[in-house]
Amino acid sequence: MRISLIVAASTDNAIGRANELLWHLPNDMKFFKNTTWGMPVAMGRNTFDALKGKALPGRLNIVISRNASLPLPEGAVWVPDIPSAVEAARAWNAKEMFIIGGGEIYRQSMSVADRMYLTRVFAEFPDADTHLQGFQEAEWELKDRQAFQADEKHAYDYAFEMWDKK
Repeated sequence: MRISLIVAASTDNAIGRANELLWHLPNDMKFFKNTTWGMPVAMGRNTFDALKGKALPGRLNIVISRNASLPLPEGAVWVPDIPSAVEAARAWNAKEMFIIGGGEIYRQSMSVADRMYLTRVFAEFPDADTHLQGFQEAEWELKDRQAFQADEKHAYDYAFEMWDKK
Protein backbone atom coordinates (compact mmCIF):
# COMPACT_ATOMS: atom_id res chain seq x y z
CA MET A 1 0.00 0.00 0.00
CA ARG A 2 1.29 3.42 -0.94
CA ILE A 3 1.38 6.07 1.81
CA SER A 4 0.77 9.52 0.33
CA LEU A 5 0.66 13.00 1.75
CA ILE A 6 -1.79 15.40 0.12
CA VAL A 7 -1.27 19.03 1.02
CA ALA A 8 -1.60 22.57 -0.29
CA ALA A 9 1.28 24.83 0.75
CA SER A 10 2.39 28.32 -0.20
CA THR A 11 5.89 29.16 -1.38
CA ASP A 12 6.84 29.80 2.27
CA ASN A 13 5.28 26.40 3.18
CA ALA A 14 2.32 27.95 5.01
CA ILE A 15 -0.70 25.63 5.17
CA GLY A 16 -3.05 27.26 7.66
CA ARG A 17 -4.00 29.78 10.30
CA ALA A 18 -6.34 29.28 13.26
CA ASN A 19 -7.28 25.80 11.96
CA GLU A 20 -8.47 27.25 8.62
CA LEU A 21 -7.10 27.19 5.09
CA LEU A 22 -5.39 30.38 3.91
CA TRP A 23 -6.98 30.46 0.45
CA HIS A 24 -9.99 29.29 -1.49
CA LEU A 25 -8.99 27.39 -4.64
CA PRO A 26 -12.00 25.46 -6.02
CA ASN A 27 -9.82 23.44 -8.39
CA ASP A 28 -7.66 22.31 -5.46
CA MET A 29 -10.77 21.17 -3.56
CA LYS A 30 -11.88 19.23 -6.64
CA PHE A 31 -8.39 17.72 -7.03
CA PHE A 32 -8.38 16.68 -3.34
CA LYS A 33 -11.80 15.04 -3.60
CA ASN A 34 -11.02 13.21 -6.85
CA THR A 35 -7.61 12.01 -5.65
CA THR A 36 -8.73 10.73 -2.24
CA TRP A 37 -12.17 9.38 -3.20
CA GLY A 38 -12.67 5.77 -2.08
CA MET A 39 -9.41 5.72 -0.13
CA PRO A 40 -8.61 5.98 3.59
CA VAL A 41 -7.67 9.46 4.76
CA ALA A 42 -5.76 9.96 8.01
CA MET A 43 -5.77 13.24 9.90
CA GLY A 44 -5.02 14.74 13.27
CA ARG A 45 -7.75 15.84 15.64
CA ASN A 46 -7.44 19.54 14.72
CA THR A 47 -7.94 18.75 11.04
CA PHE A 48 -10.93 16.60 11.95
CA ASP A 49 -12.30 19.45 14.07
CA ALA A 50 -12.02 21.73 11.04
CA LEU A 51 -14.47 19.37 9.28
CA LYS A 52 -17.08 20.44 11.87
CA GLY A 53 -17.60 16.93 13.24
CA LYS A 54 -18.45 15.34 9.88
CA ALA A 55 -16.53 12.59 8.17
CA LEU A 56 -15.45 13.16 4.59
CA PRO A 57 -17.90 11.10 2.51
CA GLY A 58 -16.72 8.22 0.32
CA ARG A 59 -13.57 7.63 2.37
CA LEU A 60 -12.58 5.87 5.57
CA ASN A 61 -11.69 8.75 7.94
CA ILE A 62 -8.91 7.82 10.36
CA VAL A 63 -8.52 10.31 13.19
CA ILE A 64 -5.19 10.32 15.02
CA SER A 65 -5.54 11.52 18.60
CA ARG A 66 -4.32 10.75 22.10
CA ASN A 67 -7.97 10.97 23.23
CA ALA A 68 -9.44 7.45 22.86
CA SER A 69 -12.89 8.71 23.86
CA LEU A 70 -13.05 11.32 21.11
CA PRO A 71 -16.64 11.32 19.78
CA LEU A 72 -16.57 10.36 16.11
CA PRO A 73 -19.33 10.12 13.52
CA GLU A 74 -20.09 7.10 11.36
CA GLY A 75 -17.35 6.69 8.76
CA ALA A 76 -14.56 7.70 11.15
CA VAL A 77 -12.30 5.58 13.34
CA TRP A 78 -9.89 6.57 16.11
CA VAL A 79 -6.23 5.56 16.27
CA PRO A 80 -3.52 6.71 18.69
CA ASP A 81 -0.65 7.26 16.23
CA ILE A 82 0.53 7.17 12.62
CA PRO A 83 1.64 3.49 12.60
CA SER A 84 -1.87 2.56 13.80
CA ALA A 85 -3.37 4.74 11.05
CA VAL A 86 -1.31 2.85 8.46
CA GLU A 87 -2.51 -0.48 9.89
CA ALA A 88 -6.15 0.68 9.80
CA ALA A 89 -5.74 1.64 6.14
CA ARG A 90 -4.08 -1.71 5.34
CA ALA A 91 -7.01 -3.52 7.00
CA TRP A 92 -9.28 -1.68 4.56
CA ASN A 93 -7.30 -3.30 1.68
CA ALA A 94 -6.64 0.06 0.05
CA LYS A 95 -4.00 0.48 -2.64
CA GLU A 96 -3.17 3.94 -1.27
CA MET A 97 -3.83 5.90 1.91
CA PHE A 98 -3.68 9.65 2.27
CA ILE A 99 -2.36 11.75 5.13
CA ILE A 100 -4.41 14.97 4.97
CA GLY A 101 -3.03 17.04 7.85
CA GLY A 102 -2.41 18.97 9.88
CA GLY A 103 1.06 20.34 10.26
CA GLU A 104 2.27 18.04 13.04
CA ILE A 105 0.81 14.94 11.35
CA TYR A 106 2.55 15.87 8.09
CA ARG A 107 5.85 16.32 9.98
CA GLN A 108 5.52 12.94 11.68
CA SER A 109 4.49 11.22 8.42
CA MET A 110 7.21 12.63 6.17
CA SER A 111 9.58 9.71 6.89
CA VAL A 112 7.01 7.00 6.07
CA ALA A 113 5.44 8.62 3.00
CA ASP A 114 6.12 7.25 -0.48
CA ARG A 115 4.45 10.06 -2.43
CA MET A 116 3.31 13.62 -1.96
CA TYR A 117 0.57 15.38 -3.88
CA LEU A 118 1.50 19.02 -3.34
CA THR A 119 -0.61 21.93 -4.48
CA ARG A 120 1.93 24.72 -4.53
CA VAL A 121 0.26 28.12 -4.04
CA PHE A 122 2.45 30.90 -5.40
CA ALA A 123 2.08 33.40 -2.57
CA GLU A 124 3.47 33.96 0.92
CA PHE A 125 1.48 34.12 4.15
CA PRO A 126 3.63 35.57 6.96
CA ASP A 127 0.74 35.41 9.46
CA ALA A 128 0.22 31.66 9.03
CA ASP A 129 0.54 29.59 12.20
CA THR A 130 0.87 26.17 10.57
CA HIS A 131 3.53 25.15 8.04
CA LEU A 132 4.58 22.09 6.08
CA GLN A 133 7.73 20.99 7.90
CA GLY A 134 10.29 18.38 6.95
CA PHE A 135 9.85 18.47 3.17
CA GLN A 136 13.36 18.36 1.71
CA GLU A 137 13.21 18.48 -2.09
CA ALA A 138 16.57 16.64 -2.32
CA GLU A 139 14.87 13.55 -0.82
CA TRP A 140 12.07 13.57 -3.38
CA GLU A 141 11.75 13.45 -7.16
CA LEU A 142 9.21 15.63 -8.97
CA LYS A 143 7.22 13.27 -11.23
CA ASP A 144 4.46 15.54 -12.55
CA ARG A 145 3.54 19.22 -12.50
CA GLN A 146 0.57 21.12 -13.91
CA ALA A 147 0.61 24.90 -13.44
CA PHE A 148 -2.38 27.23 -13.48
CA GLN A 149 -2.80 31.00 -13.52
CA ALA A 150 -4.95 32.97 -11.12
CA ASP A 151 -8.42 33.73 -12.48
CA GLU A 152 -11.81 34.98 -11.29
CA LYS A 153 -12.24 31.90 -9.04
CA HIS A 154 -8.61 31.46 -7.96
CA ALA A 155 -6.82 34.42 -6.36
CA TYR A 156 -3.34 32.90 -6.74
CA ASP A 157 -1.27 31.11 -9.33
CA TYR A 158 -0.85 27.46 -8.29
CA ALA A 159 0.48 24.12 -9.48
CA PHE A 160 -0.45 20.51 -8.83
CA GLU A 161 2.77 18.59 -8.22
CA MET A 162 3.38 14.90 -7.60
CA TRP A 163 6.59 13.96 -5.77
CA ASP A 164 7.88 10.44 -5.14
CA LYS A 165 10.38 9.59 -2.41
CA LYS A 166 13.81 8.77 -3.85
